[in-house]
Amino acid sequence: MSKASKSTSREHLKGSVKEAIGKLTGDSRIEAEGQRQKRTAPPPGAAKPRAD
Repeated sequence: MSKASKSTSREHLKGSVKEAIGKLTGDSRIEAEGQRQKRTAPPPGAAKPRAD
């Protein structure tokens, strides 16, 4: 995956996966955890400031 095609942060993606797994399994705790993780994820491209 190149840097140009990165549209979501890694944390947002992990949150989406947790939310989907929670929905599939009927586990509301995992689903809510995924939603929380998506809300608190940093915006794409804001991972770390450059140290030039």
